[in-house]
Amino acid sequence: MQASAGSYWTLAGRPDVRSASVVVFDEDDGSVLYAKDAARVRPIASITKLMTAIVVREASLPLDEPITITEADRDTLRGTTSRLLIGTTLTRDDLLHLALMSSENRAAHALGRTYPGGLTAFLRAANKKARELGMTTARFVDPTGLSSGNVASAQDLVKLVRAAAMDPLIREYSTSPSHVVVVGGKLLEFRNSNSLVTKDEWHIALQKTGYTSDAGRCLVMTAYVRERPVVMVLLNSVGRYTRIADAQRVRTWMESGDGVDQFARSPRSAAFHTTYAGKEDGDAKAVSH
Repeated sequence: MQASAGSYWTLAGRPDVRSASVVVFDEDDGSVLYAKDAARVRPIASITKLMTAIVVREASLPLDEPITITEADRDTLRGTTSRLLIGTTLTRDDLLHLALMSSENRAAHALGRTYPGGLTAFLRAANKKARELGMTTARFVDPTGLSSGNVASAQDLVKLVRAAAMDPLIREYSTSPSHVVVVGGKLLEFRNSNSLVTKDEWHIALQKTGYTSDAGRCLVMTAYVRERPVVMVLLNSVGRYTRIADAQRVRTWMESGDGVDQFARSPRSAAFHTTYAGKEDGDAKAVSH
């Protein structure tokens, strides 16, 4: 499969990806470089948290406001655990950071719960935003992604990734390697759920991992390949490392294309190209990572 008409890329064959639904999208010229079962609607697990972050940020809520984790934030659907104990108080800023970086479910739920008007208003805003972005297949029923009712197609998730990447704070928090917070009087370090953010050979502008037993392992990213921003959406990977290996296979496929060495970075990618730092998620039972 070759890149679509008007693309800068000349690509032979197709990447040997194992994820069930895939889209590779050139951010600069808007071309779809590769697609596989891209219109199928699937559970999206913690990719949901990108929408949670967008909705919270667009509400212009104070990031320094303290928020306490309550019983309402406990996962009663899948029984996952959290290092954020009931009664822990953190700022909205810290909760946003942990939700994006380490896919912390209680953090994400607390962000939705404390949205003006509560969870009902939050979900209304999330679904409205999806419609505004043209995500015709998307539906959000909780702010964490633990529910399999949170669904979208791979091609619609490209729109979500592009929208999230417009916010510098979401980019920064999703790609930071680690973050330390005070919980119960102790310093706790949380790490990024995506192992690629610490790899020197990767330049990732935005990322989010996702996992539930229904969604499989998922990964969305905006990463630079030959200094061009490329959106990768990888859904329903089987096996702990498949999505990471698929991202590498996509990059290798693109870098082996003819003529890419001559592609200069456009003014748009230069403006988008800010400093981003680039671990696979740890074991957890049915956790939304």
